[in-house]
Amino acid sequence: MDAANLYKKRWLIELFFKWLKQHLKIKKFWGTTENAVRIQISVAIITYCLVAIVQHDMKLKRSTYEVLQILSISLTDKTHLRDLFDKTNFNDVKDLNDPLIPGLFD
Repeated sequence: MDAANLYKKRWLIELFFKWLKQHLKIKKFWGTTENAVRIQISVAIITYCLVAIVQHDMKLKRSTYEVLQILSISLTDKTHLRDLFDKTNFNDVKDLNDPLIPGLFD
């Protein structure tokens, strides 16, 4: 029974890291200490959640990935957010919704 529980926990960790790579775009860790890895993951999750909140509150009909892409190329732009999302066309950006992991507001 313990082996099955350990395998289940290991699988959940694997799914978590898959989600990190796909949604948070963490390709490698900048630091090697446990604290550095924790900080990098925490910052990425906080950023993702803030973007998801903006997406939800603004009722954007775009994936969270698209919103992240638009914001990442517009970090120094002083355009109002509503105008930024209304005028930016990202038709060829892939939606990275993973059916195994529910969205923030599902």
